[in-house]
Amino acid sequence: MVDGREVIKQKSQWDVNNMKMAQLNAKAMHTLFCALGPNEYNRISLCENVKEIWDKLAITHKGTNQVKETKIGMLTHDYQLFKMKSNETVSEISNRFTNIINGLNALGKTYSNVEVVKKILNSLPKSWEAKVIAIEESQDSHTLFLDKLIGFSLPMS
Repeated sequence: MVDGREVIKQKSQWDVNNMKMAQLNAKAMHTLFCALGPNEYNRISLCENVKEIWDKLAITHKGTNQVKETKIGMLTHDYQLFKMKSNETVSEISNRFTNIINGLNALGKTYSNVEVVKKILNSLPKSWEAKVIAIEESQDSHTLFLDKLIGFSLPMS
């Protein structure tokens, strides 16, 4: 920094620390280039350093705060209105519900295990009422987890 602005050193002026930092940057960039698929690679291929790549990926996947809040709102809406569809299997409802929960978790919005289990039980149709009551009476909602509920308590139909 000179007079409050960044001055880029010429390679001929680099010291050992500058060389090491450049090598680490190149290794990190190479790692990211190798780890990403073609669409991701196209987004970041012109970036000049790993910080620039990281920032671009963060905005792309996490989004700005406004995008994040919109995603949370949409997923929360899906969560609140979640119901089993008439021709849906337990496996399909589990996958659909898990996608919503995982999406919310990734964006920092979480529900307790008790809330998740109650939500899935309440999303089942009237024809499942006897099974739901049996599950609620035989299991402690604080120790019953979604995977156990889906895997052991409900018949896979």
